[in-house]
Amino acid sequence: MTSDGGSCGDRALDARAVDSVADVSNRGLRTVLAVLAGLAVLYFGTGGSAPADGRRVTNAVLLLAAGAALAVWYLTRPGGGGKPVS
Repeated sequence: MTSDGGSCGDRALDARAVDSVADVSNRGLRTVLAVLAGLAVLYFGTGGSAPADGRRVTNAVLLLAAGAALAVWYLTRPGGGGKPVS
């Protein structure tokens, strides 16, 4: 028990709740960035050409776009859940 009548476990639970709220707000930004990265790869992978030019999106460009989106999603994840950096 602590001096305010709560247990130490309550404080840890409160800290995790604050982290999860921040994670939810970050998730929307991460999603937007991942989608934009994928769309950028699709745009530049087709050379910015119009569909009337006869150039289509290839499977390789689709895989690169998915990979770019996953890389952005992974690299923008929240760091460590409050653990100190060693």
